[in-house]
Amino acid sequence: MVSHNFCWLDKCFSTYDKSETIIIPVPFETTSTYGTGSIKGPHAIIEASGNMELYDEQCAINPCEKGIHTVDTLNLSAKGTEKVLADIEKIVKKAITSGKFPVVLGGEHTVSLGAIRALKGSFTVLSIDAHADMRTEYNNSKYNHACVMRRAFDICGHVVLAGVRSMCEEEKNFIDNNNIPVFYAKDIADKGEWIKAIIDSLKDNVYISLDVDALDPSFMPATGTPEPGGLSYSDVVSLLSEIAKSKNILGFDIVELAPIKHLHFAEYTAAKIVYKLLAFREFHRNKNNPRLNQP
Repeated sequence: MVSHNFCWLDKCFSTYDKSETIIIPVPFETTSTYGTGSIKGPHAIIEASGNMELYDEQCAINPCEKGIHTVDTLNLSAKGTEKVLADIEKIVKKAITSGKFPVVLGGEHTVSLGAIRALKGSFTVLSIDAHADMRTEYNNSKYNHACVMRRAFDICGHVVLAGVRSMCEEEKNFIDNNNIPVFYAKDIADKGEWIKAIIDSLKDNVYISLDVDALDPSFMPATGTPEPGGLSYSDVVSLLSEIAKSKNILGFDIVELAPIKHLHFAEYTAAKIVYKLLAFREFHRNKNNPRLNQP
């Protein structure tokens, strides 16, 4: 069990029944292939969230007033990947059925699949990530973190990749053969219209998965597979704002944070991104279209 709920909210803003957002901490890490430590990511993000101001100055609202409930950390002892994914799917499906917005905190990127499996209908998975994660399998596992978007493609048939700057030849061939939209980090840096291009590539319903290594290591050093030449914090929150303005966001996850002792800005940045998304959903729903982003 985590020691606090997200934002350390009082009970009046954090019960399950009265909360619009459900935070799902999943400290799962079994397939990391370089740096490790993402198992500590969910707890670090939640602890950091208690140090944020709850008023969002950009949207001039307090997103927490809509309620944010944090479920108990999943008991992952002696559970294989399939069982963990099934547990996540069950929790996310319950949240969606109850009209709530699910936010999964990883853990390794594989945990995204549990949430994606819970979704129905036609939707896009937007992966904001330094890596394509489109391998058929890796280290004899089709559920390795390096395969997560290949499995997401198997589920929904429409994946968009943004911030990419690392892939293997197998992944490049699969992407080309299946016309998967890819927005490379180098092109994002060069083109002013990159956000609009990403928005145009999405279906009306979108699930967003953010691997923190999408951010440049100067903004986010606390991750197992850092890649130079990445996105800035402003790039990420600007993209999330525009998606919230025009699309129905079904759910969100933020994964692969591997905390570094005494380097608090990394987990604080991750917590801030989560809270910013909640602010954008509420702001754009009220300002532009009351149908947008209904859970």
